Amino acid sequence: MKFSELKIEKNILKALREAGYDEPTPIQQKAIQPVLDGHDLMGCAQTGTGKTCAFSVPIIQRLARSEGKNGTIRALILTPTRELALQIYENVCQYARYTPCTAAVIFGGVSQVPQVEAIARGADILIATPGRLWDLMGQGIVKLNKVECFVLDEADRMLDMGFFPDVKRIIKYLPAKRQTLLFSATIPKEIAALADSLLSNPARISITPSAKPVEKIEQKVFLVGKTEKRELLIDTIRQSNVHQTLVFTRTKHGADRVARDLNRAGIQAKAIHGDKSQNQRQRALEDFKACKIAVLVATDIAARGIDINELPLVINFDLPNIPETYVHRIGRTGRAGQEGTAISFCDRSERPYLADIEKLIGKRIPLAGEIPHAEKENERTGRESGQRKTTNVRTRRKPVSENASAEEVAADVAREKAAKQKARKNAAAKRPSRKEKAAEVQEEQRAKAAAPRARKSASTRTRGRRNDPYARYEKNEPRVDAHTPSRAYALSEEAAARIRKKVEDALAARAQKASAPAQSVKKNTKPAVRRRRRSAK
Repeated sequence: MKFSELKIEKNILKALREAGYDEPTPIQQKAIQPVLDGHDLMGCAQTGTGKTCAFSVPIIQRLARSEGKNGTIRALILTPTRELALQIYENVCQYARYTPCTAAVIFGGVSQVPQVEAIARGADILIATPGRLWDLMGQGIVKLNKVECFVLDEADRMLDMGFFPDVKRIIKYLPAKRQTLLFSATIPKEIAALADSLLSNPARISITPSAKPVEKIEQKVFLVGKTEKRELLIDTIRQSNVHQTLVFTRTKHGADRVARDLNRAGIQAKAIHGDKSQNQRQRALEDFKACKIAVLVATDIAARGIDINELPLVINFDLPNIPETYVHRIGRTGRAGQEGTAISFCDRSERPYLADIEKLIGKRIPLAGEIPHAEKENERTGRESGQRKTTNVRTRRKPVSENASAEEVAADVAREKAAKQKARKNAAAKRPSRKEKAAEVQEEQRAKAAAPRARKSASTRTRGRRNDPYARYEKNEPRVDAHTPSRAYALSEEAAARIRKKVEDALAARAQKASAPAQSVKKNTKPAVRRRRRSAK
């Protein structure tokens, strides 16, 4: 089937051909005609199926056929993220380049001045995020009373990000007579209730089962320890030898750390997440699309709605705790019928997440390999230190085989947790009761109170008596020191008398010397005087 068979005008067909579109995707085949006919639409399709073209092309054609007042907003497209809003704006400008329709985009995180100027110049189609749109409506800059067509894109993402209150407030300012198009990858109860209140006899379209990944995406998983993820990521990117790689992390700090590690390893990378300014995020995306950097590291802010042509590889550095997020992440590759590869790193704590993901997609993700875990290294070092018998529950437990399914691994983790809980209960059972603890505390307090009295009585008993000089020795160790000479060195009476006489003579000489100081001074000074006179001559 060709686009020319969908009753699309020549000017728009020309723009589509220049954009490289020849054949419409399934959702475009089913959605374009009902929208051209003026029907409301409820579309359920995963990302990467061509939804933007499916709703923007018929809107452009419809607005181009009818004449509206210059400068009035006739179509409103609400999106959850800044990146998606900018992407839709670029696509609308491409499709409408040969028509009189104009477009403007508004989103938060940047100055509103150029956005206000674009609205003032006049825009038939406004693409907006809910927060900035509500802000400009409050300032009286944006008026929606002339809107003919309203598009709510990624409705389930709006719900997840908490934008539903803003969306409902904005909808109250739209005309009651309008065409409404609602697109969502999943249809939870809240989305279904909103669709019932917004849509009037809508055409319902569902392309592929909800939250099922594209079949052309080759999926792999590595069972790896947390500490080994960094080296595995660097090796995987180098061995894959592709021009672009999108890496997903669970946290903003993790995205910055991964990008920093890749740059240190010589792989050019940038990170985008909610803490980055809009200009930084936009610059990083442009550099990635232009292949100026090899790797873009992102949180789930980039998991949906970011269209990167022919992206060959997506890596989940951290597995998401929400299974649907995994589908949206890997949906960045394999878009529009292209082939792609999605590789995930799963550490032990993420095994339950892997089981939930496999349950959602209805198949096992092939195991690409298993990197040694930290607990295996601990077991090896324990053996080297001779602690074979005192290994803990984790090292003693028989490991799961590499070919085990995620369910088996999750069950293995559950058994390990149960064993730990049992060990804690046994340890708690051995602990003393409250009464026993209270008795022990009282006994300690009594002992502390009695200790000063005991020290005082001991000091009074030993007062006036020399401490035992041999207290530092063992019982049977020889005790010889200067105060107690051994028998081998005992003096005879004759030797003692000789020593006594020498001491008495020395004392007598010292006394005699002290009684005649004047004579000694006179004898000593004469030579000094003679020496001074000689030196003077």
